[in-house]
Amino acid sequence: MKPAPLTVLTNAFYAFYDLHRPAYHAYAAAHLPPEEAQIAVTHLFNLVAGNWTTVVSERCPSAWAWQRHTRAVARRNGRTFTAIEDAHLLHGQLLLSIDQIATVTGTEPATVTALLAAAHRSARAGTTRPRPWTARPTRNTPRLRAAAV
Repeated sequence: MKPAPLTVLTNAFYAFYDLHRPAYHAYAAAHLPPEEAQIAVTHLFNLVAGNWTTVVSERCPSAWAWQRHTRAVARRNGRTFTAIEDAHLLHGQLLLSIDQIATVTGTEPATVTALLAAAHRSARAGTTRPRPWTARPTRNTPRLRAAAV
């Protein structure tokens, strides 16, 4: 198979860059100081550009780039985030639609929907307060009576 002309690869890279950079930067900015976020995104796109022919030969170039981006952000942040946390951040705080999240992360919309449902369940479980434990009186439990005023 004949390799694609360089201009096609260049235009394809810039299309990829224009599509993904805003979300990648917003994700990095949500986890890192502004300078660190800019560095992480710049390094990612330098990596993508340097490996462009390999990236476009992947089954899902977006997934390849997203995996490296989240790994770099986690290294700079000192904490690895779960796919559920990422989906919640992208949808709940960065206001991306399910289709946009699927495009940026290289996953199926059904997977994104399932991740958001899991985030919703865990958030709901975390916000409901457990009922305090109270002992139920039994026949042998002494009952205290308040003094009548």
